[in-house]
Amino acid sequence: MKIFQILFLIVLIIPFAEIYLLLQIGGIVGVLPTILLVVFTAMLGAWLLRQQGFATFQRFQASLAQGVIPAYEMIEGPIILVGGALLLTPGFITDMIGFACLIPSLRRKIAQYVIENQLVQAGAPFQQAAAADKNVLEGEFRKEE
Repeated sequence: MKIFQILFLIVLIIPFAEIYLLLQIGGIVGVLPTILLVVFTAMLGAWLLRQQGFATFQRFQASLAQGVIPAYEMIEGPIILVGGALLLTPGFITDMIGFACLIPSLRRKIAQYVIENQLVQAGAPFQQAAAADKNVLEGEFRKEE
């Protein structure tokens, strides 16, 4: 399956699973506690989003000030953004995924995976093509008038 087909299935399945889980929990603990729990997780998620976002931004600025490329911070930023959006979405499944995105050690592992497996491979075909082209002459050019 292609990635877009998988994402399409996830977008279709998650709302139904969220509704089912909300109904089940609402049947066990009641309607009002379920609504309060959903609102509480959204407020907690907004607070964590702000805290983690500022911490990541400060690390980003510190890396730039030291002259280091802030690779992890550039990957962690979108992960935090997705986690915050999932926490603001009503439901318990999206809340669990959102909280997982806001756990610093787990987020660092995800960023490390993306950097090592996705970003490094992006330049590989270009490097292989450049190495395969043996008809390249290197030199300098100067225009004389």
